[in-house]
Amino acid sequence: MDTNYLENNYITLVGKVTGDKRLSHEIYGEKFYLFDLAIPRLSGNEDIIPITISERLLTEETLQQGKKLLINGQFRSYNSFENQKNKLILTVFAKDIKEVEENDENEENEMVKKDIVTNEVVLNGYICKKPIYRQTPFGREIADILLAVNRAYNKSDYIPCIAWGRNARFCQNLEVGAEVKIVGRVQSRTYEKKFEDGTSETRIAYEVSVGSLQVINKGEDEDENENSEKVENQKAV
Repeated sequence: MDTNYLENNYITLVGKVTGDKRLSHEIYGEKFYLFDLAIPRLSGNEDIIPITISERLLTEETLQQGKKLLINGQFRSYNSFENQKNKLILTVFAKDIKEVEENDENEENEMVKKDIVTNEVVLNGYICKKPIYRQTPFGREIADILLAVNRAYNKSDYIPCIAWGRNARFCQNLEVGAEVKIVGRVQSRTYEKKFEDGTSETRIAYEVSVGSLQVINKGEDEDENENSEKVENQKAV
């Protein structure tokens, strides 16, 4: 069965370049760079999302500080071995990049209100560990999900997601191996990592905030296809 991996994992971001680009890696003479994209939230805060991009998509002016860009690509993960431990690194892999003209302040606010325009990710993957359901001291329901999303060449991306409210309540009953489709937004957050020696370090985590979640039931789909085939055969007879 052919798989369209771009449909499994698709992201659209609109934001402004912040900071300088830095070399990520090089493959067969092709260099890839990292830069950060600042994406406004309705609350007035920003998500700072790391973008990985090929040098072949860049010009000298593309990544100027404050430049507004539209990025289309995939939300990917890879393992980095640091301090004798594996660390999951998350980044948006850019497949297409366009410069966006600046809007006036009112238009900018309207774009932020339509969060789907500035920050949307669609993932179709498999639950690879039991979701963790919890409630905050204020009674807010949260579920942590780790989603395995297939990629070409027998690779997979492992994407942490967080669901809220009734979605969180629903997720607590999902079994490992369940296939789901998630539509949401990529967000960044800072947290304090505490070590055994009493020291701490400020780190940034990236995850998908779930807007909608749908369980993909292959059995039902196959039954529907089979019934459709029977109807077509009967018509032919």
